[in-house]
Amino acid sequence: MHLSNYRTGVESIDKKILDLLKEVPAEDLDLIAELLVSGIRLGLEDVNRGELKLTNSALKELRHSFSVFAPYRTERKATLFGSARIAAGDPAYISAKEFGAAMAERNWMVMTGAGPGIMAAGLEGAGKDRSFGINIKLPFESSANEFIANDPKLINFKYFFTRKVIFMKETHGYALLPGGFGTMDEAFELLTLMQTGKSPLTPVVLLDPPGSTYWDRWLDFVRLELLDGGLISENDLSLIHISKDPQAAADHLCHFYSSYHSMRYVKGRLVIRTNRTIGNEELFSLNSSFEDLLTSGSIERSAPSESEIEDSDFLDLERITFQYNQSSQSRLRLLIDEINDYGAK
Repeated sequence: MHLSNYRTGVESIDKKILDLLKEVPAEDLDLIAELLVSGIRLGLEDVNRGELKLTNSALKELRHSFSVFAPYRTERKATLFGSARIAAGDPAYISAKEFGAAMAERNWMVMTGAGPGIMAAGLEGAGKDRSFGINIKLPFESSANEFIANDPKLINFKYFFTRKVIFMKETHGYALLPGGFGTMDEAFELLTLMQTGKSPLTPVVLLDPPGSTYWDRWLDFVRLELLDGGLISENDLSLIHISKDPQAAADHLCHFYSSYHSMRYVKGRLVIRTNRTIGNEELFSLNSSFEDLLTSGSIERSAPSESEIEDSDFLDLERITFQYNQSSQSRLRLLIDEINDYGAK
């Protein structure tokens, strides 16, 4: 193999990297080479020890997380966010526990921050075999709850940003219960990432326990200050769904994947993979309703592309594809909803 144009700048070191890669029994050696080049360049450039420690810790946390999740790549996973201060027996705790149990019954796994409160409730409901703990080390709250402690599916993070990367990478749906600054941060960040296309579209349920108005008032603020102020569009609200019933919240997450499966880009075209065939009448309807998403052409059925075949990428699934404008994520979410709702008729 040859190094890309991304090199250390020292010919003798670049040669040693190539020689070292001959001993690595792995695919994608070009990317591994660039990782090595980055490490060497950090040593050659004006980077202090603190910056090296940050980069090293982040890379190690990500590497370890990838290895923990690798055996569960085919499993759907729901993330549960909410306050660590909610006590057992509180209506919010009960709702979180019931939601965790409902997702496990539907063969999903459940991820939480591994702390107390809502996080513990979700894992208690899901059970040990269906639980992941994504813990953050804090001076005042760093030990994992009893339902995930000492489990090999518990990962401890030093940095919030690497922890969030793993949450967003591994999650197929979210349920958020009442919480403080952290829950607000998680809610707005995941919505921002989906709105801007930096994270895959996934269902987000705002789950209020009985008697709570937490998410209703949050939505009042969003409508009054963000929507009425012209800071978001009405379509952006399609990214969220408010529920007061854990079973209905679980159904909402599962319904998102009833007809829709996943998506990827191939040579600038968006490929949407589905669990069923999109018929001619439905295809005509999608083209009529979502023409604004297209930069040219139309929404079409397609066979797996060469890239997908090379990657063995869900070759058994049906596909539609189109030239997507990449600027209307909330409208794209509505297209997915249309596919799912049509399949439910």
